Amino acid sequence: EGFRKLLAQVEAMRVQEGLSQGVFGMEPTGNYHKPLGEHLIRCGHEVVLVSGVAAHENRKTLDGRWDTNDTRDAANVADLMSQGKCLFYEFGVGPLQDLRNLLSLKRRWKRIEHGHRVRIRNHLVAKYFPELDRYYEQSESTALGIVHWCLDPSEIAGLEYGEFAQRVSSMRRRASQERRLQTIWKMAVDSVGCRAGEAVEFEARLMIEGLKQVRERIRKIDEKIQEICGQFPEYEYLLTIPGFGPDVSSKVLGALGDPFRFRSGKQVLKLAGLDLSAERSGKTSGSAVAVISKRGKGDLRYALYQAAFIASTRDVDFIRYYTDQLRGREREPGIKTKMRVKLSAKLLVIAWTLMKKKEPFRPNPLGLGSQSGTGAGRAR
Repeated sequence: EGFRKLLAQVEAMRVQEGLSQGVFGMEPTGNYHKPLGEHLIRCGHEVVLVSGVAAHENRKTLDGRWDTNDTRDAANVADLMSQGKCLFYEFGVGPLQDLRNLLSLKRRWKRIEHGHRVRIRNHLVAKYFPELDRYYEQSESTALGIVHWCLDPSEIAGLEYGEFAQRVSSMRRRASQERRLQTIWKMAVDSVGCRAGEAVEFEARLMIEGLKQVRERIRKIDEKIQEICGQFPEYEYLLTIPGFGPDVSSKVLGALGDPFRFRSGKQVLKLAGLDLSAERSGKTSGSAVAVISKRGKGDLRYALYQAAFIASTRDVDFIRYYTDQLRGREREPGIKTKMRVKLSAKLLVIAWTLMKKKEPFRPNPLGLGSQSGTGAGRAR
């Protein structure tokens, strides 16, 4: 009913003012704007969005105050629209919307997984068996087995090695794993960890079982994501890019959607926050240092950096390109990270190009080794 009243009021104002069309503007906040936005689009109306950053900065220019209420917020959005500082609403439908929903769900479960891992390592291991922490990264499965079955070092010290090994790891072990397990067993005798009571053992079992369940759900989500990605012909082309596995390819596909909605590579880079910005007021061009804006999708930016890292260490063509970029600047602080950020920007533009042309990756035709077309220069 509220939506119908809104549309009726807008239509009345349009007729009274003699306007040809009404445009609805919204500031995106979580998911609250999406039902209204999609309903308006289905009804054939034009919908635009204003950036939260632009809304925040523009609010103070209206009357010199930053306080907010519904009326002021609406006036702020209208003012930005009148200046043309707005974005067109992208209405993903069908498989694209399904893919984005699943990617959002995966991000949520990955945060839950991270919370479990932090609780296990930074609380249970650090407090009750701190000596185990140095081996946590080397063999997480072994460490989780110890936390699950015998977190208390005094309990481990009272066990024979064979019984301890059978409890924490029933799988066949290599010689290095056997030596690591023996070292942990011996360390338990002199451990300085706190005494673990019944409640701690209960928490340990609960956290380990919860972590396993979360990882199983993430695995199922990944399977569904791959199933939906198979409906996009562009997905197979993305997989041909060095460093692009199923995870990175699905994130790029979900973020870009329709590649033809972008007019240039600069717009694509802004989506991921990989566009360069610098404070040049009162400075010469040589003294102004450009940095990436980080205004776009952080999850996409992180995935692209991981892809750039893999490509620059495992693919011959990208290793050559990465080495050429470093030549003469090897002693610059942080130069390796800067060049990988630059490479991640190049990878995103390459992915966008392949999606438009619907062709697999080939180093030479796409200008690998040159700096043209990426929009990424000296980045910090």
